[in-house]
Amino acid sequence: MAFMRFPGGKKRALTLSYDDGVIQDKRLVAILDKYGLKGTFNINTGLFADPNEVFPPETVHRRLTRQECIDLYDTTRHEVAVHGVHHPFLTEMSQPCVAAEVLEDRKTLEEMFPVTVRGMAYPFGTYNDEVLAALKTCGIAYARTVESTHGFGLPSQWLTLHPTCHHNDEKLMELADAFLNCELIIHPLMFYLWGHSYEFDNDNNWDVIETFARKMGGREDVWYATNMEIFNYVTAYDRLIFSVDGLRVENPTAIDLYMEHNGIVCVPAGQTVELK
Repeated sequence: MAFMRFPGGKKRALTLSYDDGVIQDKRLVAILDKYGLKGTFNINTGLFADPNEVFPPETVHRRLTRQECIDLYDTTRHEVAVHGVHHPFLTEMSQPCVAAEVLEDRKTLEEMFPVTVRGMAYPFGTYNDEVLAALKTCGIAYARTVESTHGFGLPSQWLTLHPTCHHNDEKLMELADAFLNCELIIHPLMFYLWGHSYEFDNDNNWDVIETFARKMGGREDVWYATNMEIFNYVTAYDRLIFSVDGLRVENPTAIDLYMEHNGIVCVPAGQTVELK
């Protein structure tokens, strides 16, 4: 029997997701880069700050300008994703209006960055069956909720992608220890952290993300990935074609894929491998 492993044969993956495109993302990106972590940043393209606007000193929740977003998010490392043009309650809208919010946001992000945008986080965390149906027509591959699992399992439904926890969760570091110290790993683990970076200023607790990043970063046994990188890898693995006896595996995708079968096995892109 073969079990999926992440690139290089790793059994653990870490990803982060932060919303709204706010000024504090500058400090957050610097922390992620310092420790080698990767983030997905969910942007409302209809709510960019006016570059000429002067904010009172006490303003905490200040959004980035369009140009600040372009300058900040290096999409060769991090990911930008949909968060609705105007951050609406999608469940209060008709399907055509939901589709318009998503497609316009996606289209603008794709004009700003040289990437195809297929990820999303639900504004306010709200969704229902009608919203899910609309997202499918918009080409959205995954959408993150705000429902903490306190677990490390991969999603069964990518359009309801539940995170492990918010960064203010009282069990954050307990979960981090459990993730790093788990010894018997059959199915691969994913730690998914989410939040809003302005909350670190509101709560005066930047030490939380700094401590988390220091503990989780720089490890050879963890794959640091964006949401979309994990989606692409897992769905590519699901396309592997096995022979009846399970000892021959064909990889029809463009991604090198790894599994554990009497040791770590790489199935290169476009190739067939005989398992022993």
